[in-house]
Amino acid sequence: MEFDDLSNKVIGCAIEVHRIIGPGLLESAYEKCLSYELTHAGIRHEMQKGLPIEYKELKLDCGYRVDVMIENKLIVELKSVSMINDVHKAQLLTYMKLSGIKIGLLLNFNTKLLTENGIKRFVL
Repeated sequence: MEFDDLSNKVIGCAIEVHRIIGPGLLESAYEKCLSYELTHAGIRHEMQKGLPIEYKELKLDCGYRVDVMIENKLIVELKSVSMINDVHKAQLLTYMKLSGIKIGLLLNFNTKLLTENGIKRFVL
């Protein structure tokens, strides 16, 4: 239930961003606006959080970056593309698997209505 509440709050923040500025901007614009909304909603988050990768004996301090890490419980991957495709979904699922985070949101801000086509929720 805790994850549902958290993801619903994040989705509410994303809807507010999309309602005000609409589609068609770069991901970086949505990222900054979403961070603003999350901060004002009292949701702890980190933007562009670098996470390590371990591959056999190789350890990389920053193997990848997640767009938004919410309270170390939820990964949010932001897109501004004409259509979400399988590689976008695979990217988020890989980030979730590598980090051990069980819940992820894929948000595509380049849609007419964010609530219809722009929100995908993933659970491992």
